[in-house]
Amino acid sequence: MADGTSGTSGSGCGGGGEPEVSDSLRTFGEVVKGFRKRAGLTQEEFAPRVGYSLPTVASIEQGRRFPQRDFVERAEDVLDACGILRGAARHLSRQPGLASWFRQWARLEAEAVSLYTYECRVVPGLLQTAGYARAVSLSVPPLPDSEELDQRVAARINRQDLLSTCRKPPTAFSFIVEQAVLERHTGSEEVTRELYDHLLLVVERQWNVEFQLMPLQQPVHAGLDGPMRLAETPDNQWFAYSEGQENGRLVTDSKAISRLHQRYAKMRSQALTPEDSVGLLKRMRGAL
Repeated sequence: MADGTSGTSGSGCGGGGEPEVSDSLRTFGEVVKGFRKRAGLTQEEFAPRVGYSLPTVASIEQGRRFPQRDFVERAEDVLDACGILRGAARHLSRQPGLASWFRQWARLEAEAVSLYTYECRVVPGLLQTAGYARAVSLSVPPLPDSEELDQRVAARINRQDLLSTCRKPPTAFSFIVEQAVLERHTGSEEVTRELYDHLLLVVERQWNVEFQLMPLQQPVHAGLDGPMRLAETPDNQWFAYSEGQENGRLVTDSKAISRLHQRYAKMRSQALTPEDSVGLLKRMRGAL
């Protein structure tokens, strides 16, 4: 996923049975568990009374699954919850189009004053076009249905509001992207042409965005362990995020974050300068 929107970077969508995770879901789960215990029921006893499997009930109580409306209604009646479960359910929130493991990072990202991204698989979601986002989502099995595809693309494009220089203060962005990612021509030459034009527009208009290309030939490369992201919060704390197949990991350990900072700093010196990166991007655009 390069950005937590299902599929890849960007990427996984919380569709189908993929667990949903949010503070409101966890809170709702605790409320259900509290009423269940007050009623003197175990999960094994409660599950058949509401017509759901034991794993589903457990996932809801853990805040890992979004409860269906009929579950809420049945639980309300079985637990004699006086309307509390119905009321709590109205405040549940999830973010369609964003993978469950990405949402915690997305909240940090939305408040960050600095964001650094190194990507070697796809163009970072904050820099994608809708056409490119669709092509990425349609490249990695299993293929989404039309509704899920639209959610993924919309989620990725909506996040690009973070690039705005109208924010106070504007977030400072640094992107390092492998040249090979752009040379892949994901989707088609038409999609790639539109992507190149978009990247040039972003770099030229957004003074808060620094964009560097890592050249195809780079004998010494500090990013060989894979993609990474670093975020600085308004109170100047740093967090990191790494992502692989079907998973993502928020990094909070200060020593680990220090190592990632060292690697990112080294890559900044190994990549082309922002000016040379724009020059190469223009030549690549002209060659299409």
